[in-house]
Amino acid sequence: MLFRSMIHFMDELALLAKKRGNPVIVGLDPRWEMLPVGLVEAVSDDYAGQAEAYEKFCCEIIDVVAPLVPAVKPQVAFFEELGPCGMQALAGTIAHAQQNGLLVVFDAKRNDIGSTAAAYARGILGRTESAWKADALTVRPYLGADSLPPFVDVATDRGCGLFVLVKTSNPGGGTFQDITVGNGSSVVAEPLYRRVAALVESLAEQTCGRWGYGQVGAVVGATYPGQLDELRSAMPQTWFLVPGFGSQGGTAHDVAAAFDSRGLGAIVNSSRGIIFAHRRNEYSGQFGESRWQEAVEAATREMIAQLRAETPAGRLSEA
Repeated sequence: MLFRSMIHFMDELALLAKKRGNPVIVGLDPRWEMLPVGLVEAVSDDYAGQAEAYEKFCCEIIDVVAPLVPAVKPQVAFFEELGPCGMQALAGTIAHAQQNGLLVVFDAKRNDIGSTAAAYARGILGRTESAWKADALTVRPYLGADSLPPFVDVATDRGCGLFVLVKTSNPGGGTFQDITVGNGSSVVAEPLYRRVAALVESLAEQTCGRWGYGQVGAVVGATYPGQLDELRSAMPQTWFLVPGFGSQGGTAHDVAAAFDSRGLGAIVNSSRGIIFAHRRNEYSGQFGESRWQEAVEAATREMIAQLRAETPAGRLSEA
């Protein structure tokens, strides 16, 4: 396991991004109807069979991307949908990723208050301390300021990371996130996401590591490049997890503002665009179903090349 002597997730992430020379995180979002035909035909069409196929699919993706990228992000919902069988597949996927030198962000968007929040954190975070053994976790902030400290306490104690939802990539995210708050005479009006951003930045400042970033990060979508630029300026010590690249329309140009001058400060997620690359027009004719792993590698390398060419992430591999 890489960097396990370290005690700070964002420092680990920075070192591994520099070692790989890119900030790509591959989202593991298995969907039954999109799996390669060979995997589907090899199992039964029930929960157990689908879970077996999901684990095999994700582990074979990991085999391809582990030498190329620093991290993966399993989306828990797709495993949880299959019940206990799916959760066993998720555990196997996490173990395989870590055995192959990858950091694992557990994308479950958890939160609650008090002891319930602490139980979520204790159960998910920490390779040796928790049941799920995740290196980092996505968290919702909308239960308020007292809902985040239980996660922060566990994360800092165990050297893990958090990514708090600040400005999400989905089209409807602005329904609440963009609401103007603070219209009173003594409070400056601003979007709600800026209030969340200020809280997250304060938590990041309190947990800074050697590369200048705290263990509390933020989810900021690629599909809103103007807000991404704005939030990078407002959150200089917060590492960003940037969804929305590729299938959701975000480009390398859109995410350039997420990085600092060293190429640090962000990881950019692609899920469907990589893991189902064999279905994309530019790869389907070349590779097809039988060579789907080669399509995964080609799509990963394409994304890496785009980020190196069009963002400060091109400086990651510099001495």
